[in-house]
Amino acid sequence: MRLSMIGASGVHRLASNLRIDSAAEQALVEQCRRQDYDAFGRVVDAYQSRVLGFVRRMCKNSEEALDITQEVFIRAYQSFARFDGRCSLRSWLFKIAYNLCIDRTRRSDRAPAETRIEQAAEEGESLEIADGRWNPENIALDQELYRVVEEAIASMSDKLRTVLLLHDKEDLGYEEIALAVGIPVGTVKSRLFLARAHLQTQIRRYWDGT
Repeated sequence: MRLSMIGASGVHRLASNLRIDSAAEQALVEQCRRQDYDAFGRVVDAYQSRVLGFVRRMCKNSEEALDITQEVFIRAYQSFARFDGRCSLRSWLFKIAYNLCIDRTRRSDRAPAETRIEQAAEEGESLEIADGRWNPENIALDQELYRVVEEAIASMSDKLRTVLLLHDKEDLGYEEIALAVGIPVGTVKSRLFLARAHLQTQIRRYWDGT
């Protein structure tokens, strides 16, 4: 029985996203720290579909994505006593998901261009990041363009794809992403810059027919 598919009601399903304000989230966290399974079920209901959406784009196998998502919530349930609240609950769940995805798909190569820009950011140079958010709703009417965008995201390195999804899809801020991924804010910005540049290049090729 998949934990990631079980809501607070015990029904075997994938719940839609629920909204939890900061006060309600803090109360849930305190209950989860006491191993309150009903409270944890509400956490699962609220965040499982978003975590699954992120994981599905980080790994290419749908069944593996379900397994990883389940593992995210199992680990969260087991680790709530160590959750220190420095980041939001949402960011913490994405951090667990990110680490599990990287464990499955770790890559050792780093593209030279990526290295240069990240080094520049870490040395204090500023990067102008155009707000070219990837928004699937805005391109839903053009299924071919949607395919191009999805393929472009899939072809990115894990490092670039992670920051793009967390920032543009999940709406996490730079600081939240830095905490979730364990990198400096400057590196978050540089990877987002590279990810958007990659997307723009692929979309331009699509429009130009090349």
